Amino acid sequence: MQRINVRLFAGWKCVRTLSHIVTGLLTVVFVFPKLSSPQKEARIKAWALVLLARLAIKLIVVGKPPVHGPVLLAANHISWLDIVVMHAARHCRFVSKADVRHWPLIGTLATGAGTLFIERDSRRDAMRVVHHMAERLHAGDILAIFPEGTTSNGVDLLPFHANLFQAAIAANVSVLPVALRFADAASGAHSLAPCYIDHDTLLGSIWRTLIAPPLCAVVTFGEPEFFQGRDRRAWAADVRNTIAALRLAA
Repeated sequence: MQRINVRLFAGWKCVRTLSHIVTGLLTVVFVFPKLSSPQKEARIKAWALVLLARLAIKLIVVGKPPVHGPVLLAANHISWLDIVVMHAARHCRFVSKADVRHWPLIGTLATGAGTLFIERDSRRDAMRVVHHMAERLHAGDILAIFPEGTTSNGVDLLPFHANLFQAAIAANVSVLPVALRFADAASGAHSLAPCYIDHDTLLGSIWRTLIAPPLCAVVTFGEPEFFQGRDRRAWAADVRNTIAALRLAA
């Protein structure tokens, strides 16, 4: 009986979540062309907060999100939910792998939110994106990257790729470390439910999230770090160490 109740509640959450996603798609297509950038940012943050609520995920923000740009946020990467969680904490423009553009529903929403897409296996495309990132940072944007390059289990951090840190060096702006963690709301224990790793499918990860007990998404903002003469690899390694420490402290 309990298993049936869990599945029924998960189904109800799924229906409410899908309806909210459809509302977001309609907003991107029909409303966004008429809005200013600040208005779009406010809509995106509000939409992300409601989506988390419909998934029974409580947002917990530790530290101070940036008030304005230019700044490059660097975060660990766990789930398809990470972008939603970070938008709920502080709107930013993401740099994401090109595959996301083709994901059903999520790709359209990511494009509407101003995501910059990169072909990670192409050195030439990486150079193009770094140049574009530097332009957006010079314009005062808040950009966000996942330097691991792919998702991990949220317990251990993968090595950080340093290429995209070059944009912060070129624009002479700081990198702000951000630690992400999903936890069981009742116990505070680390939760693997939203993970999207290894042989997981997107639908499988979504279903695990739907049937999970209430969760918390913990977003911990560190302090801005400047490159201070380090090369991008050393800077990326230092930011990785900071994020690892932030995760343990959250």
